[in-house]
Amino acid sequence: MPTNAPNPAQSSEESSSNFPFVGWLRDVAPYIHSFREKTFVIAFAGELVQEIGLENLIEDIAMLHAMGMRIVLVHGIRPQIEEQLMLRKIKSKFGKSSIHAYRITDAAALECVKEAAGELRLDIEAAFSRGLPNTPMAGSRISVISGNFITAMPVGVVEGIDYIHTGLVRKVDSTSIKLSLDSNKIVLLSPLGFSPTGQAFNLAFEDVAASTAAALKADKLIFLSPHAGLKDEEGDYITELSMPQLQEYVGQHHQELDLGMKSLLNISGRAIRAGVSRVHFLPCNQDGALLEELFTHDGIGMMLASSDIENLREANQDDVGGILQLTMPLEEEGILAARGQDVIERDIQRFSVIEHDRVLFGCAALFPFPNGVGELACLAVDPDVQGSGDGERLLKRVEMRAKQEGIKRLFVLTTRTEHWFLKRGFKRASVDDLPEERKQIYNWDRKSMVLTKDL
Repeated sequence: MPTNAPNPAQSSEESSSNFPFVGWLRDVAPYIHSFREKTFVIAFAGELVQEIGLENLIEDIAMLHAMGMRIVLVHGIRPQIEEQLMLRKIKSKFGKSSIHAYRITDAAALECVKEAAGELRLDIEAAFSRGLPNTPMAGSRISVISGNFITAMPVGVVEGIDYIHTGLVRKVDSTSIKLSLDSNKIVLLSPLGFSPTGQAFNLAFEDVAASTAAALKADKLIFLSPHAGLKDEEGDYITELSMPQLQEYVGQHHQELDLGMKSLLNISGRAIRAGVSRVHFLPCNQDGALLEELFTHDGIGMMLASSDIENLREANQDDVGGILQLTMPLEEEGILAARGQDVIERDIQRFSVIEHDRVLFGCAALFPFPNGVGELACLAVDPDVQGSGDGERLLKRVEMRAKQEGIKRLFVLTTRTEHWFLKRGFKRASVDDLPEERKQIYNWDRKSMVLTKDL
């Protein structure tokens, strides 16, 4: 998440505009470009409707749709079912196992499920139909498609309990869903499925969402649910996990996880293994959580991926544009020495970069000189993500590369970040300590400080 950078660059809104939203739009532009035409399955628990209401969430989803994202929306109805059962004075019945707690849906409960699903589906469709002036929905033209996209099968009898009309997803009509998405529709799925014999089944919305995401090979599966996230050994919420890390965590904390979280993690792991790129877990009681997760580096919830999300690697020609975007503002401020695009393209094999979810957030370069000496240059991290170690990780990467190339001593030239390097083992030196080749091109106008570090 945020990064530790040695370069305190101005924010874009301070340097280019008096209007903060201009800088914010420029900051989120890479995400918008990256997400365009990507398929997102967004699933929200029925508790969200009770706690913060539908209005803002629908407005946020409408905005994602307007940006070109392909949206499948899945809603839950558990508290709404409870309301219907209470109105009819029917007692809820559940069966439990080690990994789930399914509702036992008899004929009377199934009528409550249908009532709850139909009412909430109509509320959602109505919310997407709003277009009042001076609201976020003004000018929106959104078509919502619902249908019998989910084929279900009964849970059956488990540990002696007959779950009757409670079911599991058997098949998703991905072809029809894709045709609807291709026609610029939002697909809305309720937690109901139908068997080939025409029976209706009450499904878990998490199962519907994960199965749909898997069938579509969705780019993101996003859950807004009441289940708390996972915490590390220090008690802080975990923000990112790979599948191997998740398996290790569950093995160590199996007894501490509540049944709902276990089920959600199990379903999410299944989606990842089926080809879903990312699964996000967000709180359903926090307004704006969806936008904050998608359009900020820190996010607000936990993200699960098949492998490590952060990638520290050597640069290639595709990274030239991203490196320029990082370095040019710092060059304009005089923090970094000027390098043109042609220079970066020529020296690209000397750069290391750090990216997060395919967005470039930092770079550094290593230039070797004779006698086991190397220059650490162009160390830059996006100013919006300073503070959590990316600068230090890049420094360690360069040091590792230096050792592999037989370099025994690093030097760096800096005008403003002397103390950052001193804290990390560098020592003050002078221009006379530079290799002869570097001394000859030293820029006396910049008067950069010279720091060295023995490896």
